[in-house]
Amino acid sequence: MPALLLCVAASLLVLDRAFPPDLRRLEVVGEEVVDRQGRTLSVLPAPGGTWRLPASVGDVPPALVAMLVAAEDRRFRWHFGVDPLSLARAAAQWVRSGHVVSGGSTLTMQAVRLLEPRPRTLRSKLVEALRAMQLERRFSKDQILGIWLTLASQGGNIEGVRAGAISWFGRPAAQLTPAEAALLIAIPRRPNQLRPDRHPEAARVARDDMLLRRARAAAGAEAALTPQDLLAAAAQPVPRHRFPMPTLAPHLSRELAAARTGGDTPGLRSGRILTTLDQPLQRAVEELAENTRRNLAPHVSVALLVANLRTREVQALSGGYWGDRERAGAIDLSRAVRSPGSALKPLLYGLGFEAGFIAPGTVVADLPRRFGTYAPENFDRGFTGRVTAAEALRMSLNLPAVALLDRLGPLRFASAMKLAGAPPRLPEGADPSLPLALGGAGTTLREMGALYAALGDGGRGAALRVIPGPPLETRPVLEARAAATVAQVLVQPFPGGGLMGIAWKTGTSWGGRDAWSLGFDGAHVAAVWVGRPDGTPMPGATGRALALPILSRLFSLLPPAPLSPLPVRPRFVAGGEAPDHLRLLFPPAGAVLPGDEAVTLRVQGGRRPLHFLVDGVPIASEPARREANWTPPAAGFYRVTVLDADGVAASVPVRVRDAATVLSGDRLPEAVLRQETTR
Repeated sequence: MPALLLCVAASLLVLDRAFPPDLRRLEVVGEEVVDRQGRTLSVLPAPGGTWRLPASVGDVPPALVAMLVAAEDRRFRWHFGVDPLSLARAAAQWVRSGHVVSGGSTLTMQAVRLLEPRPRTLRSKLVEALRAMQLERRFSKDQILGIWLTLASQGGNIEGVRAGAISWFGRPAAQLTPAEAALLIAIPRRPNQLRPDRHPEAARVARDDMLLRRARAAAGAEAALTPQDLLAAAAQPVPRHRFPMPTLAPHLSRELAAARTGGDTPGLRSGRILTTLDQPLQRAVEELAENTRRNLAPHVSVALLVANLRTREVQALSGGYWGDRERAGAIDLSRAVRSPGSALKPLLYGLGFEAGFIAPGTVVADLPRRFGTYAPENFDRGFTGRVTAAEALRMSLNLPAVALLDRLGPLRFASAMKLAGAPPRLPEGADPSLPLALGGAGTTLREMGALYAALGDGGRGAALRVIPGPPLETRPVLEARAAATVAQVLVQPFPGGGLMGIAWKTGTSWGGRDAWSLGFDGAHVAAVWVGRPDGTPMPGATGRALALPILSRLFSLLPPAPLSPLPVRPRFVAGGEAPDHLRLLFPPAGAVLPGDEAVTLRVQGGRRPLHFLVDGVPIASEPARREANWTPPAAGFYRVTVLDADGVAASVPVRVRDAATVLSGDRLPEAVLRQETTR
């Protein structure tokens, strides 16, 4: 006899391994995308359109679990998957009445039926009993309850208590009241006949029966209900409509769901995706985008981004108008590759500040100039003349930027963009060139957000991230002093006043195809893109007109964290001597120079590297030397300027005459000598 029992046991083990339970339905679940605090952002259906979310005992109130066990399987905690007493009672009832009165199914057997639906026959009951013992061998009691909580039908295409709680009550299962929990336990008994939106009275009766007849017998203090509790619960109305599933951050939710590889436990996928977003801010940003839509032309869309300046964690992201076919709402425009226009100039100037080529107070020339065959123009086709570098950056003048890139080198600029998290996308086989200064490369809203975060975070570069991760690892893009200088130059009031202490810059691509506005304060970086998803022009559109007002409203949603503005002014003195004793030894102010020979410009004082300019145009020099050679191109009046690393400038007016007419003692008129150099 013992040998026979041993043989039977061995046979059962072999069969158990050869024919394990089918857990595929448990694996096919939807995705819940949550914010950094675990708050729901979006819910995506399982394949086939079923709203099914994985659920565990920890996802629901203890009272719901106790009520479920009391109603469906009071000896659940003690049996091995099959309850002999319940089966005996069901068989006796069947013999007496001639039909099935109660099925005698345990919760484990119900879990089997949810995993592998079968016709309701005696043969199916036998299979369910065997499968139930298999589940008991593989899973804990709480895990088996999790199968029921995940797969139990809640009417229509809703399965599981978590999906049911959201659909019928508009909130997470953990926040269910006893009456709501009772309804979700009752519905699976007859899902089609107890749908509260179609059969509210039947659903109410079933819920009240669950409360009055079952809740008092629930085990555990958590499920105990006083008569007053029962009366209050029974007085609650049943829902008569379904709540829509949450749909915040729809583009990002689908992006992350598509990239998901599944959980660590086979057959028990989590179905939960944790992001860096902040749910209240995400909702406010999407409302801002929606309010903006009515002011946009047809087919024009907007993408918005807010990220933490220090951690690079994206806190809110809107990739467009989800569901709006006219505006190509299915396309995530935060990842669309577009031309950034002049929005790249702050990084370019930061590299110039770092290299010592310019300082905020450097006088630069915004005048017509050709760079080989390339002849850039400003947006308005005009020229400003001589301005400081800070003014040129704020005014987004093109000629000074191209001249700076020509000196810095396009390859160096492209490398810095890559380090900042915004690698330039160029045509196949093309090398970086001077048009890069004006947006002649492709980038995305997320990448531009990373680039501006580097400017606001001491020149440290890193890509933005939407999934929490280990501490941030950054790459040096700019010296901290150069990045801070750019930030201070860009701190300026928004048009119309309002917010202060925010560094911002706009950009417009060729033909008005893309309108940008990006900025940062002491804690956040924000970015706005406006354009047509198909890339067609928006005649007359500019970043200042379209995107900047949205950026201002975006920052108004954030806690104030202002940067301190630092006015940047050129420091010149008449006669060429500055307070720190930077001065031109030669030529002296008012000198008259011959026009047939090179002139050696000599400097004393100031902090190297030094840079020489004549009429605002740099001349060839070694930054570490205190002298430079200049050959006057023709007779006339000129202004010679030297700039040091601190932005201090010394400038003198000189006159160049034909060699034959230079007379001893010639000097410039006093009116010329008294001219201010800051015009």
